[in-house]
Amino acid sequence: MARWQPQRRDVIAATVDEILGNYRRGRIAIGVDGRTASGKSTFADDLAREFERRGYATARASLDDFLNPAEQRYRRGRFSPEGYYRDAYAYDVFRRVLVEPFRLGGSAAFVTAAYDRVREVQLEPKWRTGPEDVFLIVDGGFLDRPELRGVWNYTIWLDADAEVRAARLLAREGIEPGSELAARYEGAHELYERDAHPRQAAVAIIDNTDPDHPRRIFADAC
Repeated sequence: MARWQPQRRDVIAATVDEILGNYRRGRIAIGVDGRTASGKSTFADDLAREFERRGYATARASLDDFLNPAEQRYRRGRFSPEGYYRDAYAYDVFRRVLVEPFRLGGSAAFVTAAYDRVREVQLEPKWRTGPEDVFLIVDGGFLDRPELRGVWNYTIWLDADAEVRAARLLAREGIEPGSELAARYEGAHELYERDAHPRQAAVAIIDNTDPDHPRRIFADAC
């Protein structure tokens, strides 16, 4: 018997239905977490579009736009998994210029990007405001680590098979499977999952191995 394969649009819509069943008013922060190349940014974009299609205001951000400077990111070595896990992101900046002012609401302005990873420079802050009711959707690895506890109203963990993630990383960034750089990402996420248990912390776990047919995974199937 053929296995039922849900359509991506249906999974996105069902996820938004669930979020709206719990949160309709106020400043709501949603995190899309997962290992490198699990499809986080695309999934977060699709969520934002579905909220907007239904008439809800949204803001989009990525943790990759809150990096530390290169000298800090690589102080433990260019290929260090621990360095990526512990030194890559400026969580204090993320909270100070995005999360905290976003939560204030009213006329408080917030910043959705603070670092240019291509030019390796701090960005001139672009402050934006929004209505009282806004859904902030953030993608990134390590979203449930201790520095960000209490930030999220709803978190999603994206799963994808290791072979699929490796192929995506090769196609996207030219990083060869089994290379030192690939091992840096995988090792960092092993540290993260051991220390923070993000799958257990997530409200929803979604298998995104086939992005056209993602599947919600429930606790008893984990």
